Amino acid sequence: MTALTSLTLAEARAGFAKKQFSAAELTEAHLAAIEGARSLNAFVLETPERALEMAKASDARIATGTAGPLEGIPLAIKDMFCTAGVRTAACSRILHNFVPTYESTVTANLWRDGAVLLGKTNNDEFAMGSSNETSHCGPVTSPWRRKGSNTPISPGGSSGGSAAAVAAQLCLGATGTDTGGSIRQPAAFTGTVGIKPTYGRCSRWGIVAFASSLDQAGPFARSVRDAALLLGSMAGHDQKDTTSVDRPVPDYAAAAGRSIKGMRIGIPKEYRIDGMPAEIEKLWEQGRAWLKAAGAEMVEVSLPHTKYALPAYYIVAPAEASSNLARYDGVRYGLRVPGRDISALYEKTRAEGFGPEVRRRIMIGTYVLSAGYFDAYYVRAQKVRTLIKKDFEDAFAGGVHAMLTPATPSAAFGIGEKSGGDPVEMYLNDVFTVTVNMAGLPGISVPAGLDAHGLPLGLQLIGRPFDEETLFSLGQVIEYAAGRFQPEKWW
Repeated sequence: MTALTSLTLAEARAGFAKKQFSAAELTEAHLAAIEGARSLNAFVLETPERALEMAKASDARIATGTAGPLEGIPLAIKDMFCTAGVRTAACSRILHNFVPTYESTVTANLWRDGAVLLGKTNNDEFAMGSSNETSHCGPVTSPWRRKGSNTPISPGGSSGGSAAAVAAQLCLGATGTDTGGSIRQPAAFTGTVGIKPTYGRCSRWGIVAFASSLDQAGPFARSVRDAALLLGSMAGHDQKDTTSVDRPVPDYAAAAGRSIKGMRIGIPKEYRIDGMPAEIEKLWEQGRAWLKAAGAEMVEVSLPHTKYALPAYYIVAPAEASSNLARYDGVRYGLRVPGRDISALYEKTRAEGFGPEVRRRIMIGTYVLSAGYFDAYYVRAQKVRTLIKKDFEDAFAGGVHAMLTPATPSAAFGIGEKSGGDPVEMYLNDVFTVTVNMAGLPGISVPAGLDAHGLPLGLQLIGRPFDEETLFSLGQVIEYAAGRFQPEKWW
């Protein structure tokens, strides 16, 4: 039965078609795997009864020939997605008892297509973090370890629980959200595939908001094809989200495996940052060689405003966060800490309900939006954002189909190795990913190798707006060349 958890999503669908196993059996195997991996802390809420109920309904539909594209596929859902009747807390104390009466559009799309809910995965509180150490539910431990070491490793963040669950074979796929790299960085750290689609490709309705102009949902999977299958169900227009784009959803899975001959791939010269480890540079060079061997042409491009992306992001994102998180006041829902008057209730609730990183970002955001500083910080950051977007537009206008970059400046770090000192050191993990969010573009992280300690490394592909198909085609080439990576089980 345990062998069922090692299947890819595509293999599981083929197994259903051949009647090799049932959806209930597949779900039971994953529930057993989750139970045996609680030491990883990947899940903050397990839903075994609901999972088996959904799996049995899937078996009935498979038997009658009315199966959906994801029928019977067990998935994990990041705790940022509202799930009707299932607690959704954004891994924050302030929402510890919040049970939504409604379903996010993305998860509703997955259930419509037959997927099965295994439970909710851990994440940095309100998705604010790069290591999953800011979660009120405690850090997630990656299933990966350095060779010869028992040091617990971070799975990245903020979607660390989803990435760890997929890497540890606790689910066939998972949802994540990406505001500045929160899908792509954990995917790179855990040897999984993660894609942030174009802004507007997936509905944000029913997802707990962090920074509304940057947030975007996307999938984690074990293979490029699996990620394509998941995105095909997650994407689509939604009238409840005014930023959702009304355009047809392509057959992403068909794009995985398509020829890339004749494509021009940009190599941004500004991504060669000072102090970048030699193994990251070597991996980048290897990625270029793989794509060139498959028929693509490599061209150097310039994105001159890249160096301003990280500081601009850490003005725009906290500003939007301070506005979005103003609704958590202890009055309407969530945690309430009584005070002598309404002002004291607000203050005590927010002081006790939010963790240190969330409080830090709210204060930064409130500061940059305040009178006298709005023009000096927020307006200037938005102008920089426009210039970053124009850099990409100019490169794509020059005939480049996509760009190849490293996904992260290093392999995964140990839990506690970067969280104890300067928070800026942690923010630097997003150096290769934030530009994509600032420009609203699609980006995918694909496993491409292992570092000297045996930890996974990823390459990032950045595409033109709404051209995720090209990313899946290119990502498949890297996956074929590099192979897939699986941690040795120790938990």
